Amino acid sequence: MLDLVHTFFSNLVNIGLLPEMFSYGFLVNAFLASLLIGPLLGALGTLVVVKRLAFLSEAVGHSALTGVSIGILLGEPITAPWISLFAFSLLFALSLQWVRGRTTVPYDALIGVFLSFALAMGAALLMLVAQQVNAHLVEQVLFGSVLTANEQDLLILVVMFVIIAVLAWRFSNQAFLTAIAPEIAKSQRINTKLHDYGFVVLIALMTVAAVKIIGAILVGALLLIPAASARLLAHNLRSMLLWSVMIATTSALIGVLLPMYMQWAVTTGPAIILTACCWFVFAISVHSVKGVSTRA
Repeated sequence: MLDLVHTFFSNLVNIGLLPEMFSYGFLVNAFLASLLIGPLLGALGTLVVVKRLAFLSEAVGHSALTGVSIGILLGEPITAPWISLFAFSLLFALSLQWVRGRTTVPYDALIGVFLSFALAMGAALLMLVAQQVNAHLVEQVLFGSVLTANEQDLLILVVMFVIIAVLAWRFSNQAFLTAIAPEIAKSQRINTKLHDYGFVVLIALMTVAAVKIIGAILVGALLLIPAASARLLAHNLRSMLLWSVMIATTSALIGVLLPMYMQWAVTTGPAIILTACCWFVFAISVHSVKGVSTRA
């Protein structure tokens, strides 16, 4: 299937509709990964901002770093330690949600504790991993390398895309009501606890799927920045969702294609986040102009 896609892009290059760089299979893979990961992170990021859980995405992202390190140390493939990565990230997210429901510690403080654990554990294990593998591979885990995306990575993103699309179609209204007004959601007999657990699980799964593309350190940023920008530009929740998806997708595409086209020595993960930051500056500017116009 992927070979057919590569052939299709090669034909477009041959007839002059696309630049020469699309004749490379790895760039086509990166392009497809960006088209998948942008809408996913943009949609989930909207809930992250509405629920005020930006710190959570950072904590789960850093837990992915620990999961990768554990997998490599246990002998999993260096480029695909999926079992330990999924297992540890899910355990981390579910443990955080479980402790939240059984303590009176403020949620942001609790996330800070878990984040500190993830950072300390990840840093300790990375020192051991660096003794066994090339340090460049560790750098890919930290900052991502979408240009190394393969068929397996794309398949994982497709599966996540289908799962989130189905859940959004079936439960999006309940999810947003739970995020905005949990007491009203409970009065409507919506299981808010199940929604909270489901949300952190989705964040964990999406983080794992995006680690190779964006990097463990930066994946939380692409969950947060597009949605934060969208909140400044949107007039309602629906438009915020659409803006967030659009900003995340364009950031991913520009961050992948522009450095390649311009032949800049910039890693794709940071390039994607810097593009998203440009969107945020634009959103602040537009919001400020609207504010001045309204006061006038």
